Amino acid sequence: MKSIDTKAILMGVAFGIMWASAFTSARVIVQYAPPLHALALRFLVSGIIGILIALAIGQNWRLTRKQWIAVVVFGITQNGLYLGLNFIAMQTIEASLAAIIASTMPLLAAFASWAVFGEKIRPLGVIGLLAGVVGVVLIMGARLQGDVDLYGIALCAISVVSLTVATLAVRGASSGGNFLMVVSLQMFVGSAILWGPALAFETFDVTWNWQLAVAFSYTVIVPGLLATLVWFLLVDRIGATPAAVFHFLTPFFGVLIAAVLLGEKMGSMDIIGVLIITVGILAVQMSKQKPTSL
Repeated sequence: MKSIDTKAILMGVAFGIMWASAFTSARVIVQYAPPLHALALRFLVSGIIGILIALAIGQNWRLTRKQWIAVVVFGITQNGLYLGLNFIAMQTIEASLAAIIASTMPLLAAFASWAVFGEKIRPLGVIGLLAGVVGVVLIMGARLQGDVDLYGIALCAISVVSLTVATLAVRGASSGGNFLMVVSLQMFVGSAILWGPALAFETFDVTWNWQLAVAFSYTVIVPGLLATLVWFLLVDRIGATPAAVFHFLTPFFGVLIAAVLLGEKMGSMDIIGVLIITVGILAVQMSKQKPTSL
């Protein structure tokens, strides 16, 4: 198991902020455009930009077998299923709630890593993961007392399982280099997967305005390219299970950004839950550090 160092923590926090911000920009997009059309176009644009940059800095198409597998699996599970279902769900549920549901992914990833790959989790790490769950449950409990769309919640729950598969699928995916090329190609896979259902089930009804333009452009560049690239590098640096811990940052930044930019409610249970989740992150990080020899 690779240890978590300062650079990995900074990468994880940066990823957490960029990833959480995607829920707010997505919430804006789906208010003015059909979700699957918007997401399929986003991946197409992100993929083209990414490949052009990758070629310009000397990267190439010669990927390893593991990388090609990860391109396909990651493109289908994260871009097609996880984000596709989230975009549909955010037509009826708040961005902050979608972000909180997504933050449960580390538990699923840790369980799958233990069950499938035989990875061990130290007791402190288990306590940290459980603390994170408690924090999420507190937040969710308060939110579910209000008027929420259960169908939207169900879509988010299915999507987080897909994200877990995507997380485990990138194990070893970046070991052959060409990081940006790998990221860009999986964007094309996501786009290809989404165009079919978009054309079959949606009407291309768009309200053109500056809010849509800003939200779409931001989503293409920041969560679309930068966050995914940082995620690949982070998983390669410390492994899938410890990297998944940084998804616990999603509820804090997701709720905060949605509250600031969209005016979504941030209650006392949100704050308490976020504090507990933060303690959980610290515990898991400490559990991954190798003992220092005397």
